[in-house]
Amino acid sequence: MPSQDYSQAANLSEILEQRLVDSLETDFKTTRRAVLGGLGLAGSAALTGIGRADSNEQHGPSEDSHGNFGAVGEYSDTDFDPHEFLYQFNTGRGEQENVPQDVYEENGRTVREFTFQAIDTTVTIAPGIEFPAWAYNGQVPGPTIRAVEGDLIRVKFENLGRHAHTIHPHVRNLNPEMDGIPQNGPGVLNTGESFTYEWIAQPAGCHFYHCHSLPLKEHIHRGLYGAIIIDPDPERVAEKPEEYCNYHASQITDELRADLVAEAKTRNHEYPENDAINEMVIVMNSFDTNFDGGNEVYAANTRAFAYSVGETDGRGNWKAGETKRPIQIDGQQRQRVYLANATEFDLINSFHTHSQFFDYYDHGTTLTPTLQTVDTVMQCQAQRGIIELDYSDHDPGLYMFHAHQSEFAELGWMSFFEVV
Repeated sequence: MPSQDYSQAANLSEILEQRLVDSLETDFKTTRRAVLGGLGLAGSAALTGIGRADSNEQHGPSEDSHGNFGAVGEYSDTDFDPHEFLYQFNTGRGEQENVPQDVYEENGRTVREFTFQAIDTTVTIAPGIEFPAWAYNGQVPGPTIRAVEGDLIRVKFENLGRHAHTIHPHVRNLNPEMDGIPQNGPGVLNTGESFTYEWIAQPAGCHFYHCHSLPLKEHIHRGLYGAIIIDPDPERVAEKPEEYCNYHASQITDELRADLVAEAKTRNHEYPENDAINEMVIVMNSFDTNFDGGNEVYAANTRAFAYSVGETDGRGNWKAGETKRPIQIDGQQRQRVYLANATEFDLINSFHTHSQFFDYYDHGTTLTPTLQTVDTVMQCQAQRGIIELDYSDHDPGLYMFHAHQSEFAELGWMSFFEVV
């Protein structure tokens, strides 16, 4: 591949990133890293206003539900990399060291078991800028869970944070005790308490989980959210194809049934057909760094400009620095993005591709697209879907994608694919 001049893209990325960092440092008269590193979370709150909502708003049915200031768990050496997160699907087979997990058979059903802990920590959202987060297993977004429809997802959850937390799944859950809300089952879990959640993996699609303690806006904004991917079972698709498309059972032809089954195999991680697809998880999120109810930083997978352009020789070799480099993809391979919106304080977020159109599957619950040949989709908070991209007829090089709220893009949610 001939060398390409990416200098203009790199210069723009650097200007926007530096402008963002400068605005944050000016706002606080010091870097977030210096404050948190020198004083710790509680001390920094007193000086900068971090956590004002902690003292003014209740987090559960009563102030006792806070968990107050008990022991706080720590994950040492948890170095979140947005580029690694793209491809980290936890299926029970030990894909992440900080996510204890297992997969086994129980009463004729596959069980995928995970251990989650809520902790107080800090996450890097821009170079030198750290945010006081509440996080599942020390990372924001939380670990991606992946199962096959019909499996049992078992999550052993322990709260090691200062406040009361839960895990609420956006799946078809038949047991109200497992809903992860203050009013049902164990309710909120205080510091040191634990509970085992169990959910049948249904329906197939791209789903979401988050803490449902009050106030919701803070528990989600602080980082307690993640994705659940439920793969379709091709055998079930063959039996009930009408549940996976926008056609009545009487309209299902043998050809359509076969097409749906073939597509289901590409979405199921246990089938070899899935190996031909490059799959990624992108969670759109944002950060209110001064806790005034408005966001100062926007990102795809937490780190502002993480998938932007840094120094390169134009031949696919990057000096990543703060993990700043495009998402490199094989132009001849089909691309699939599991997209979810976790943004707080803004009504919508969006995903827009330059020079390319895509098919979109809202919530990922169908095997036929809900939108075809579009280049922009909008999502409210907790909305999610699957994006299918094909760059096989494009020249190699940089192709931008970002939020099409211009403010969001300039404050961190600007990214590139590098087609090679």
